[in-house]
Amino acid sequence: MSRMPQGQGSSMSAREKPKVDQAVDSNGDNHKHRRGAYLLLGLLIIFFHGSWSVYQIQFGNLPLPLDAKQAGKMGFSEASALEHVKYLTSLGPHPVGSDSLELAIQVVHSYCLLSSFNSPVSQFQFSSNYYTVPILAEKIKKTAHWEVDVQLELFHTDIGANRLSNGLFKGKTLLYSDLKHVLLRVVPNFALYNSCFCCVFTYELYGLPRLMSRKQINLFSREGAGDCSSCVGVMLELARGVAQRAHGFKSGVLFLFNTGEEEGLDGAHSFITQHPWRNSVRFAVDLEAMGISGKSTLFQGTDHWALESFAAVAKYPSAQIASQDVFSSGAIKSATDFQIYQEVAGLPGLDFAYTDTTSVYHTKNDKMKLLKPGSLQHIGENMLDFLLYSAASPTFLKNAKQQKQGNTEKDKAVFFDILGKYMVVYPQRLATMFHNSIILQSLLIWGTSLLMGGRPGLVSFGISCLGIILMLIFSICLPVVVAFILPHICPFPVPYVANPWLIIGLFGSPALLGAFIGQHIGFILLKRHLRSVYSRTKPGLTHNTREYIVDLEAERWIFKSGFVQWLIVLILGTYFKVGSSYIALIWLVSPAFAYGFLEATLSPVRLPKQLKVVTLVLGLAAPVVSSAGLAVRMADVIVGSIVRVDRNPGGLPDWLGNVIVAVAIAVVVCFMFVYLLSYVHISGDKRTLGLLVCTLFGISLALVSSGIVPAFTEDVARSVNVSISFMLLFCYNAFCLSQNWFMTGVATVVHVVDTTRIDDGNREPLSYISLFSNTPGKLTKELVDLGDEEFFCGRNMTIDFVTFTMKYGCWSYKDSNTGWSKSEVPVVLVESDLVTDSARQTVISVDTKSSTRWALGINKQEIEDFTVQVDSEKLVLLGDKSEVDGWHTIQFAGGKNSPTKFQLTLYWLNSATQTSQRETKDAEDVPFLVKLRTDVNRVTPKVTKVLEKLPRWCTPFGKSTSPHTLAFLTGLRVNI
Repeated sequence: MSRMPQGQGSSMSAREKPKVDQAVDSNGDNHKHRRGAYLLLGLLIIFFHGSWSVYQIQFGNLPLPLDAKQAGKMGFSEASALEHVKYLTSLGPHPVGSDSLELAIQVVHSYCLLSSFNSPVSQFQFSSNYYTVPILAEKIKKTAHWEVDVQLELFHTDIGANRLSNGLFKGKTLLYSDLKHVLLRVVPNFALYNSCFCCVFTYELYGLPRLMSRKQINLFSREGAGDCSSCVGVMLELARGVAQRAHGFKSGVLFLFNTGEEEGLDGAHSFITQHPWRNSVRFAVDLEAMGISGKSTLFQGTDHWALESFAAVAKYPSAQIASQDVFSSGAIKSATDFQIYQEVAGLPGLDFAYTDTTSVYHTKNDKMKLLKPGSLQHIGENMLDFLLYSAASPTFLKNAKQQKQGNTEKDKAVFFDILGKYMVVYPQRLATMFHNSIILQSLLIWGTSLLMGGRPGLVSFGISCLGIILMLIFSICLPVVVAFILPHICPFPVPYVANPWLIIGLFGSPALLGAFIGQHIGFILLKRHLRSVYSRTKPGLTHNTREYIVDLEAERWIFKSGFVQWLIVLILGTYFKVGSSYIALIWLVSPAFAYGFLEATLSPVRLPKQLKVVTLVLGLAAPVVSSAGLAVRMADVIVGSIVRVDRNPGGLPDWLGNVIVAVAIAVVVCFMFVYLLSYVHISGDKRTLGLLVCTLFGISLALVSSGIVPAFTEDVARSVNVSISFMLLFCYNAFCLSQNWFMTGVATVVHVVDTTRIDDGNREPLSYISLFSNTPGKLTKELVDLGDEEFFCGRNMTIDFVTFTMKYGCWSYKDSNTGWSKSEVPVVLVESDLVTDSARQTVISVDTKSSTRWALGINKQEIEDFTVQVDSEKLVLLGDKSEVDGWHTIQFAGGKNSPTKFQLTLYWLNSATQTSQRETKDAEDVPFLVKLRTDVNRVTPKVTKVLEKLPRWCTPFGKSTSPHTLAFLTGLRVNI
């Protein structure tokens, strides 16, 4: 008879049976050894409390803010940095081309030029003519160390074009002009510290007091405190310290305060392609914000040596390669200037960002009062230490020079922090070697164990793997069902954004219950199999003893199934070179070591015993410390991102945001609770625990469905966009000898009022007010306060805003004919249309009038390539034009002096040269060749009235692809 090791369904000889029976029966009543509800509840509380404590220590424990006196002449003072932030945020939103951005530029430039860096920006006196500086202010050159060479420049960019190969801006050509940046450099051959101080619009403040009161302005305007006035404040305070300590540097430092980042990373691109100082840059550090305050986490790093340098000197290290994995995967639709420095300039570098309260990102709530004390102190001290180290180290400069010559796989590294106290960095190649070693050892141990266990052990292994699959299925299905139900019983489809803790009850409880159900089914199947094995191999065992042994054996298999689960994740992560696969390694090795040390035995004759609680506690200590805080942070980021998840408003179902959160929570529960749940199956109080889980779910559901706990608040608001649009669809004949307007409304999907037979060229453009949200769900609650504004909502039409499509929203024609003039209507004219040798070439002139922010889509189903010319300069050349959904988008953003006239030359596909001969019955059947949206940053009286009436839990949401409050839509049909 074959023998199996303990825990593998092993058998033993008949002559040993009495001894074993006596040993087992000596335990008395087996039921008294079953774990009670209080013990299991205590384990759950310890697990949850431990996870929350890890999160608080790792992400919530901020350093004590220092004032100028405490920081000293050469330290970092959060109080001083906040003075800069306070003044910049007082200017209101400052998008590209705005008066407030011009003022912000002058503020930073004058401070760098004339101050001693001992006085905050707010102590300067600024007039409407931008600024006047105190007479007693000294130039920085006079206050810097006598050996330090300091240069300051206000850089005014030329017109430029940027086209990135991947990421958020794939399929786009990004044009810019008339951008201004402030550059401060100390000593040549330098590392670049970058931050932007433009912010996307919500609604421009400058010039609005006539239309809105200050209270109303504050209600709907964005300060940009987190993104990224705080970054500018930090860099100004860093510059103060560097000016005094740079005499010992081996390399210099450049502080770049750029504009245009929000509109397509234009500021970074203009510097790295136009400014002469770009050739001396060896390394780049980017300061960003995806939320407001908290710890600024290192979420992207290019090289092992740079990461090690930061880890060696950072006083409060916060770094997670898991964030880099998620960001680079494209799951987060965003981009930073770091992409320019890495992709265009080939620079090594580090990228930092705030991720606290991501729901306020690009909204009115990005304001000073939400900046947590210690946030700027955290990033400031880390950056100051790293800056001083890197600039003074000859090795760092040498590595940077070598790395700029070419990126190599061998320089990649795995990095993460432990409780914000210590940072671990090791090469990716070492991680791969180590992971492969653990994988091979695990496979060898499992293979040997299964070989010794024979067919019973193999069947037990298969059933335990089935239990893993069932656990995932049930754990995902139950919260997903809840996700589908929520939009039908709650005032808002996502009712937990303002109170993220609700997801514990709404999705965590059903996920935990589903995981237990799936695992318990596997447990029952295991018991049936093991009962058969023991009945055959140990017929002398009493019924109670056999059932008890079967329970213990099944429990051990369920516990060990967690090893299999994490081993599979480790294999996949190592194969695809996922840096964060170190998490799977810890969750595999630590519990396996605890099990082997405390539970396993080499004797094949001993029957299984009940798993020790200490095995669970010791096995989960390291995994919880290493990843519980990260899991909580990721869940918080996902919840905060739902307020802007619908990139084409109305394009996603109401339940999709809930499903994303539900699946994420279920996956976390399955992987983190796989060991803990194995302790529940032989408990006599499973019903009590199930009742507690269901009660928690019921309370959470009651809170959100009744509205007792609000879905949105004034500080965590729902994003909405209000704009006034003008629809003009032009169709010209081949040589533009006549003009026939297609006037389209917004009542049906493609409702075109055909006016081609009407020769009245004085027809007024069709204007309307549009209201839509990037947060899933209808606008029913918002319309309660807008009843007399005559809004109509529905999904029976779409509005093509070129960069996105509004598939659900509300619109109103009431009082929409004021606040704009005909002189602002853009003009798109066909200058020539030639067909020669089966090749067709069309030249189109575009006049955007007063708009210096616009987007133009080109139909790549018809057009093979194109060029863009401004005056006599060819700005966009032929070649290398990607597309997304059949369109290539040209996106332009510039200052007030930007050009407004462009020449577009289209080169048709050969198969499309006869497009003009197509016969169509209806005008709406003809696709667009080009479509244009021009934006004007002005709030019209009607929009002002709508903004005043919107609930306080609504917030305008700005991004580079959204229209300003005044937008003109025009286009050319294919049959020109």
